[in-house]
Order: sequence, then structure tokens, then C-alpha cells
Amino acid sequence: MGKIHSIQSLGTVDGPGVRFVVFFQGCNLRCGCCHNPDTWSLSEGSEITAAEIVERAKRCCEYFGREGGITLSGGEPLLQADFAREIFELCHKEGINTCLDTSGSILNDGVLGLLEHTDRVLLDVKYTNDADYRKYVGCSLDSVLDFLAVLDQKAIATTVRQVIIPTLNDSTESVAKLKRIADTHKCVDRVELLPFKKICGVKYDKMGLEFPFAHLPTPTKAQMDGLNNFLQT
Repeated sequence: MGKIHSIQSLGTVDGPGVRFVVFFQGCNLRCGCCHNPDTWSLSEGSEITAAEIVERAKRCCEYFGREGGITLSGGEPLLQADFAREIFELCHKEGINTCLDTSGSILNDGVLGLLEHTDRVLLDVKYTNDADYRKYVGCSLDSVLDFLAVLDQKAIATTVRQVIIPTLNDSTESVAKLKRIADTHKCVDRVELLPFKKICGVKYDKMGLEFPFAHLPTPTKAQMDGLNNFLQT
């Protein structure tokens, strides 16, 4: 049995193609920009078996096309690595592509076993310096780079993602560092810059929590276009 928060049957922003997205319950980090504080606690969520998840995913196979499949997101799937591995093993038996959306902050035997059945990773590289990682995320940059090194060693196709947060990581210097990280790992075939948004503030209010980044602005389209153009140079 595993703990999940929710399921999105036809997702289009969680990996290539159309995907069956499973949001895991539980997270070991407390990111200042987190959109899903309701996924933090492992004591909440719904219990379900890997077989049940894969049976539900199979109903959507006709929509996956050549690129789609299943994505495990969260929360943090690496907290339930054995459960995630079982899902991916069953998916591969059914010919379903597997994708893991993760912070890359955990690396142990269970995670290594999960990666043996992972076709693609969406890796959130939140900042490009260790001080910001420790202050605004709750882990070190080194732990994420160690995880990325394993992905490179195993030649697992990787999309590096970063949420652009004005005043924190929206400089061309920061994006240049992100590009260098990507360029020095052959497994990375795509880098995505995503705009910071504050619509999650409603969730924080409902839960009686303070949204740490409520005071920060959202990036404009012009800012995002400029950084994306810089990324391509």
C-alpha cells in the first residue's frame, strides 16, 4: 500500500505527451514556493495499491500516444520509493512509459531500485547556490547534484526544471549556472523555466499557514521570454 494525494487522468504539463499523473502524499522539504502544502504530511492522503493505480492508468492508454505515459509527482515520490518502483515495474509490463517528477533530494537503495524502472526524470533544480537551497528548500544543492550524477551514470533521460522567482533566481547569472549544470550532464535533454505563481495562497489560508513567498512578485511574460531566450544562447 502507498499514500497518494490525488490523481489527474489526462495531464499535459507533467512530462512528454498526455500523462496519467499520480500525486504522492508526503514531502521531506518545505520549499518557499511550494504550491501543494496539502501534500506535506505522510499521515494524510489515501491508501491504494500499485496494482490499482496501474489498472486505472491502463484505461487512459489510448490517449497516451507515442510519448505519453504515467508520471509520479507529489509531494515527493522518493519518500515512498519501494511503492513507486512497484508501480513502474507493473507499468513496464504493460508497455507504459514511466516518468518521475522529483526534487532529487533523497538517494538510497530504494531510490536506486526505482530508477532501474524509470524512463524519464523531471528534476527540479530550484536554485544554483547552496545557501538558497538550505534557506528556502531545506536540503543542500549537493544532494540534488549527487542525484543528477546518478541519472547521468544510468543515462536516464532528464528534464531539468526551475521555477523562476523574482529577486531570488531570476538573473541571467543564475540561469547561466543552471545551463552549465545541464550542459555538463549528458542525460539532460531539456531545460524548462517555469514562472512563479501565487494562486496557491488560497491553500495556505485554508490550512492556516503562512505562504513564505506571498510578498514576492510573479515574473512578467517579458521577463520569462528574456530568460528563455538567454537560455537558448
